[in-house]
Amino acid sequence: MKIIKLLQQDRYSLSFEVFPPKMSTSFDKVKPAIEKIAKLHPSFMSVTYGAGGGTSQFTLDIARDMRNRYGFPTMAHLTCVSSTKETVAQKINELKKAGIQNVMALRGDLTPEMQLSDAHHWDYSHAVDLIRELKESDADFCIGCACYPEVHPESADQREDIKYLKEKVDAGCDFMTTQMFFDNNLLYNFLYKIREAGITVPVLPGIMPITKANQLERALKLSGSFMPQRFKAMVDRFGHDDMAMAQAGIAYATDQIIDLYANGVKNVHLYTMNKPEVARAIQNNLSSILGK
Repeated sequence: MKIIKLLQQDRYSLSFEVFPPKMSTSFDKVKPAIEKIAKLHPSFMSVTYGAGGGTSQFTLDIARDMRNRYGFPTMAHLTCVSSTKETVAQKINELKKAGIQNVMALRGDLTPEMQLSDAHHWDYSHAVDLIRELKESDADFCIGCACYPEVHPESADQREDIKYLKEKVDAGCDFMTTQMFFDNNLLYNFLYKIREAGITVPVLPGIMPITKANQLERALKLSGSFMPQRFKAMVDRFGHDDMAMAQAGIAYATDQIIDLYANGVKNVHLYTMNKPEVARAIQNNLSSILGK
């Protein structure tokens, strides 16, 4: 089933993101956690793509196997920044053969040796190039892309950022998933601005539960997210106690999701960090809302 159809339904949903192991030797350690998350039966499961594509086969394997075993739709991430056109064509063909209908099209993170100034030498320098490639292929994919409620770190400002988002939609993107954020007002303001710019595709808010204080530094490095005072106070007060921080982080993420649902957002995407206990706790907190 295509994810766009799920997003158009008039009911609340919660989807999960998982990530494959960074190395092939770690697969047996990661797989049990992913299977526990799959057994929670999310509305769909998104599987990320290893940096540089080194473990991309695991992305495909997990997306295909979880769909076949548990029956819900899955989405495979695909990045292009370190790939040639031939490599991307091969990956698209593999996704098609595996029956994957949903693809998250991303530029991908730059490796340490990459510089944006060298982008003119690459076959793909932006996610929009990959979206066009997917759209022009003979596979009928539902295509997702990423968006930043607080501005992409490489954009000059939000106006420029929204202009590039419009290019992705015009190229064939069916829906967007946001980077993590910790203040829902940022999302509501973002939604107003993109609708004003003529972007009408569904936007799926991405929520990252912070259950350990040391997660915060990496989360901020990835997204540069604004931290509201009540979030800072939570981390300052409970960050030294792992059990208390986990409980507080789950409660904060739950509160964010409930506020989103209450304000007309029907679908939310949870960055699980491969932690089934966190995904389960949040889903349980929302059980009556979700009808679980």
